[in-house]
Amino acid sequence: MNEKLKVQSHHLERSAYLYIRQSSMRQVMENVESTKRQYDLRGRAIGLGWRDDQVTVIDSDQGVSGASASWREGFQHLVSDVGMGRAGIVMGLEVSRLARNNADWHRLLEICALADTLILDEDGVYDPANFNDRLLLGLKGTMSEAELHVIKARLRGGILNKARRGEYRCPLPTGFIYNEVGDVVLDPDAQIREMITHFFETFSRVGSATQTVKAFAKEGLLFPSRFRNSKRVVFQPLTTSAALRTLHNPRYAGVYAYGQRLYRRTVDGKKQIRKREPNEWLACIPDAHPSYISWDQFQHNLKALEANGQGYQTARISPPREGAALLQGRVICGRCGCHMRARYVTRRGQVDTWYVCSRAYVSRGEPHCQSIAGWPVDGAIGELIAAEMTPAAVELALEIRKEIEARYDEADKLRLRAVERAQIDADLAQRRFMLVDPNNRLVADTLEREWNDKLRMLADLREERESALRQDRATLDDAIRDRLIAMTADFKTVWCDPTLPNRERKRLLAYLVEDVTLLKFQAEGETRIHIRFRGGRTETLTTQNPKTSAQQVKTRPEVVELVDKLLDDHICAEIADILNARGIRPGGSARRGKADAQFTDLHVIYLVKQYGLRSRYDRLRERGMLTKAEACAKLGITECTLVRWARYGIVKRHAYNGYICLYELLEHVPAKQSSRWNQLAHRAEAIRRLNSSKCSDLKERAVV
Repeated sequence: MNEKLKVQSHHLERSAYLYIRQSSMRQVMENVESTKRQYDLRGRAIGLGWRDDQVTVIDSDQGVSGASASWREGFQHLVSDVGMGRAGIVMGLEVSRLARNNADWHRLLEICALADTLILDEDGVYDPANFNDRLLLGLKGTMSEAELHVIKARLRGGILNKARRGEYRCPLPTGFIYNEVGDVVLDPDAQIREMITHFFETFSRVGSATQTVKAFAKEGLLFPSRFRNSKRVVFQPLTTSAALRTLHNPRYAGVYAYGQRLYRRTVDGKKQIRKREPNEWLACIPDAHPSYISWDQFQHNLKALEANGQGYQTARISPPREGAALLQGRVICGRCGCHMRARYVTRRGQVDTWYVCSRAYVSRGEPHCQSIAGWPVDGAIGELIAAEMTPAAVELALEIRKEIEARYDEADKLRLRAVERAQIDADLAQRRFMLVDPNNRLVADTLEREWNDKLRMLADLREERESALRQDRATLDDAIRDRLIAMTADFKTVWCDPTLPNRERKRLLAYLVEDVTLLKFQAEGETRIHIRFRGGRTETLTTQNPKTSAQQVKTRPEVVELVDKLLDDHICAEIADILNARGIRPGGSARRGKADAQFTDLHVIYLVKQYGLRSRYDRLRERGMLTKAEACAKLGITECTLVRWARYGIVKRHAYNGYICLYELLEHVPAKQSSRWNQLAHRAEAIRRLNSSKCSDLKERAVV
């Protein structure tokens, strides 16, 4: 059909849209003829009847791939205008300019058919509403997508073929370079090589990427890092991301690896990355070039990282940390079989350790399976380990000392490398300054300033090295060495040494113990500890559960019995003094910081009421004691006279608290009379003699 017959008047009333696109900026810069041909389609639209001002050019997608419409704003704008009925014709040099994706192409055809919009390419004009034209356009779109696939497959096939032979040159990590013939070799810079070697040795020692970063920061070491797509290497503080990136890179194990990740596009056009397993890599060639570690060590490092990151897995052997929980990551619940977690609780200024099985609570909201105090369990495990390790104590302590010394020597060697590099930079800056013409002050001042900066940096590095050396020597002075040698006689001394970090105890424990199963018996007040050693041997221990706060402050039964006996003859204040003199402490002394607490009268009164003991008042009343009113009524005297008689011993008084007494009447009590001629003191003395003589007669009769 003639092109002009397809173009109707209602098409000419709307605008003509010219879509221009090149796949890359390189094509935009180099393939200028193709761009000109696309702009020349404006003349085709004018020839078909559109005015020049009706032609809308969309060229905002220059340098953008046509594989998807999600990132092409110009194409999205074109589709929206076609759908709103603003376009009479859509022009493109060829179908591949509009879309390389069948989904985007057929969506455009569907919208053009509904909006009665024509499509023009270099071959002619098409009406998407016509079956034959739409069939032809669909075939062209399929061929365009197939062409993209063929181009990609051809390019990708060449890359994969070289990668399978290990000849495809990929960006190398820090520590490797390509030599003159294209082979991968270790970096000739000794400082870079030694720093990377020290990094892997540190990770093998501490077992954690975070601890490795902390070790580098503590030693003041800088890690080499290469800028992307650059040969320049800078030394900067080690970060966790850099440590993980280094540990996951198989090139450090001498393995040529290609295709470790799979890249896919999502619906919104974003790139999605998925890591592949080693057996799915497109190329994996071991011993392809020199390495810093072996392949076995690389696999071991990955397993350590995987174990460290299993925060919600059933089995978790986490790296040793500074916490006091000795069995961190190695405790198994004896009821449900899940790994228990360490919890720290601060009570009265002291941190307590607890092993808690909280998986059911976290996942299903159920109560905690078990909660066991950690300090009795850790103490029993520590005593067992000390007993097991006693024969090898000397050798172990010497190895520890050698390892510490070697670690400090290696750190000092790396600092010395940094000083040497700074010295080389300073010498180079000096030579540049010496070669410049002194009269050229603009250049001379700049070079002199650079020389001064290099000298200042060199002085700072030397000062840092000397400071670190002094600190290391203070750590390993003669006194500490002698102390370490003295501790080798008994491993228990080493184990219980308060200066030994908890992290080191856990590392020592990891070489002996595989896991520990805890089972708490609440009724019996004990915990069963089942220990499984590395060799398969097992051991079972039993520890007593710590008392609750109420049980700890509860007064002992024998103290309560003693208070009950002392109430017969003493008041509460006197009983408190007697208990303190005997070294007996109240139950509250079990609390932290209350070890020096003593009994008071209030403590004794509380014990009498709490345990239902008979009060001293009841005991005296049972023995016939009278109150002041009762005694005065019986003797026919006043209270003042009764008090005076008690003072002179004519009647006896017995205190039942600190200020009130009960009275005991003697057998011979005189009648009340004037004391002017017969003084009260004389009568009291006569009564005492009479009572004493009667007591003597009773004793003689008892003897006969």
